[in-house]
Amino acid sequence: MYDINKIREDFPILSRQVHGKPLVYLDNAATTQKPLAVLDAMRNEYLNQNANVHRGVHYLSQKATELHEAARERVRSFINARSTNEIVFTRGTTEAINLVASSFCQSQMQAGDEVLVTDMEHHSNIVPWQMQAMQRGIVVRHLPITDDGQLRLDLLDEYINERTRLVSLAHVSNVLGTVNPVKEITALAHSRGIPVLVDAAQSAPHMPVDVSDIGCDFLAFSGHKMYGPTGVGVLYGREEWLDRLPPYQGGGEMIGSVSWEKTTWNELPFKFEAGTPDYVATHGLATAIDYITAIGLDQIHAHEQQLLSYCTQQLQQIDGLRIIGTAPVKDAVVSFVVDGIHPLDLGTLLDQLGVAVRTGHHCAQPLIERMGLTSTVRASFAMYNTKDEVDALAVALKRVIPMLL
Repeated sequence: MYDINKIREDFPILSRQVHGKPLVYLDNAATTQKPLAVLDAMRNEYLNQNANVHRGVHYLSQKATELHEAARERVRSFINARSTNEIVFTRGTTEAINLVASSFCQSQMQAGDEVLVTDMEHHSNIVPWQMQAMQRGIVVRHLPITDDGQLRLDLLDEYINERTRLVSLAHVSNVLGTVNPVKEITALAHSRGIPVLVDAAQSAPHMPVDVSDIGCDFLAFSGHKMYGPTGVGVLYGREEWLDRLPPYQGGGEMIGSVSWEKTTWNELPFKFEAGTPDYVATHGLATAIDYITAIGLDQIHAHEQQLLSYCTQQLQQIDGLRIIGTAPVKDAVVSFVVDGIHPLDLGTLLDQLGVAVRTGHHCAQPLIERMGLTSTVRASFAMYNTKDEVDALAVALKRVIPMLL
């Protein structure tokens, strides 16, 4: 039984008011709110078990280390990786992709080699590759999309060629909501001997993500988009790939031994975890995963799909409003524009009515430009959102649109 009222009780911020109006928080693709269980777990560790991990023989260090490594196992189980050696803690999806871009291009690519991304990528899956292009002369190609926001899979054979060394793509678009067939794309790339990186920032909080089923070689996601703390994320990498790649950063923890003559690297996954990790945040992330799992990702996905369908129906009834991204398989994101109104103005007035949406290019400027726009309004849902909140969005839009025309 999906008890939305009980879930909302775990998120006290949802009961506050903004500008004298009840908060309607629809900016979950940017970051989610945190349940009391996560906040309590992190506070308890700081109060009772705070010490640096891996380096101390004393009681507090041992307890903190146990929590940190238990979090790694929790993540491994959550995405069905084979080993905790394949779970690297990062600061988020962005750092995880930068890690792969730096280490992979340094060791596996030469000038003229190609990375294939898509037209619907977040900047975090564009700019790191462009930086490598500037530094190493690699080529970044981008697979086109259709007008309704689907990948041009019919062009995949053309875009994957003898110079392609890696395919890197979003599982779910943070603007369009499009769910990409990453398993099928991975299978095609693997048939050509090409590894695949999946950006799961917008899928891991909303649906089961199984790296063994997808078959991808790398996968990244962020804690703060799945009810966990900011500043922590995960890079999954097949052990055979992580073994082959050089470290991303140097310093403490990632070393085997250091001398003036030579430095050797630590075993996996610590080879890629230089410096003190945010071990309290990893405990918070594990607690968030426990919270999500207890509710059930299948139930969360079903609830959010109902919200997506209901919101789409409600917004389609508003004159002059156009939804951006109408692929047949979507996740809990609705981006839209209203003829004659700038999205920033719309978002500003909605905020005055307590409705929190995102406006702008959503860190996906090439995608927004491809859709013939400069910005959109985006409403994005989480497991704690309700149909009443969708109604509040629709009512607010009908009130403010005439003010701006």
